[in-house]
Amino acid sequence: MKITGIRTLSLSRRHEPEAVWASSTFVVRKADCSIVIIETDAGLRGIAEPSAYGTPPVIAERVNKLAAQLIGKDPADPDLLTDADGGTLISQAADRVEAIVIAGIDCALWDLRAKIEGVRVCDLIGGAKPHDRIRLYASGGVAYDWDDHPESLVEQAVQVADEGFTAFKMRIGTEWSWSGVTAERFIELLRKVHAAAGDRLDMMVDGNCRLTEEEALKIGRAMDDMGFYWFEEPIPAAQIDGYARLNEALETPVTGGESLSTLEQIEPYLEKKAYAIVQVDAGVSGLSECIRVTRRAAEFGVPHCPHSWHNGLMAVCHAHMMAAMPEPRVLELNIHQGPLQWDILREKPIIEAGHLVIPTGPGYGVELADDLDARFPFIEGSWAESVTR
Repeated sequence: MKITGIRTLSLSRRHEPEAVWASSTFVVRKADCSIVIIETDAGLRGIAEPSAYGTPPVIAERVNKLAAQLIGKDPADPDLLTDADGGTLISQAADRVEAIVIAGIDCALWDLRAKIEGVRVCDLIGGAKPHDRIRLYASGGVAYDWDDHPESLVEQAVQVADEGFTAFKMRIGTEWSWSGVTAERFIELLRKVHAAAGDRLDMMVDGNCRLTEEEALKIGRAMDDMGFYWFEEPIPAAQIDGYARLNEALETPVTGGESLSTLEQIEPYLEKKAYAIVQVDAGVSGLSECIRVTRRAAEFGVPHCPHSWHNGLMAVCHAHMMAAMPEPRVLELNIHQGPLQWDILREKPIIEAGHLVIPTGPGYGVELADDLDARFPFIEGSWAESVTR
């Protein structure tokens, strides 16, 4: 079997006015999606969703360049994306976008190789008997503004619990300096959210690397009192020692790693006990590297809950990876992406009682819907627009 072509779809959908969301100093008016497709002379194809942060057209352009090196090769060759030292080519990526491109091709190869073998990706990964479903957490908390009814965060928590989710992650809202927000004021809001739905949801906070260590410690101690599930990326990502101090001081697990793409980048955080949970994203690192991270982190007693912010194909990929883990935790599901999230697929996977049921078909067990280019033509411009006040 030979690879005959590799192409990329660049898709978008504009949010309805009421679905536009904002966080920090940016506003998001559309949803984006990239999809890598690997074709073969046997009629089988592999599909995957790289992280759209690199902007889909740029990803497509870079995929086209790399495709020339892969066309005519055997997709089952395990060394197809391996460097001379046995690591993935992502370790040699010139920049984040190039890493995302390699990640997308790697994830599509996993889908294709599993289809060649007639098995699911979670079976191909190996290990113990795969789990048949993965618990989801509703990833939101980006629709509230500190100058305009921040208590809507409380309402969203109640809503996701009513929808059957058992876990919910919130962010820290619009830029604090615009509205005079302090750690104490944020804690007041957290207490309201917890009082409204804490008996129904495991709760997480994502600081998006925006807090100082002092602010993070105050907030983390309040989260300890309320029994929060984790505290994600509270301070700038490069502050490894700060993460280690927070992780030691707090009962709430401190997590991170979504922007890192290789095990070598994650290793110092593991060695310094900076992360209680790692969150490497297959849409940035590739599934092969994600699996390496999972196995290495397990040696430190650290679980892996991948960052999975964009669309449904990425969620299914991550679900297969987690299904192969001995004790999977929770998988992120973006609740602000809109219809694009699942309409890219011919059939939406079953989600019941807050869990995604692993599809039973070969590969990822899902296929692309028809006419995606026509239905979701790419909308020029960045996914996020900067704003000031």
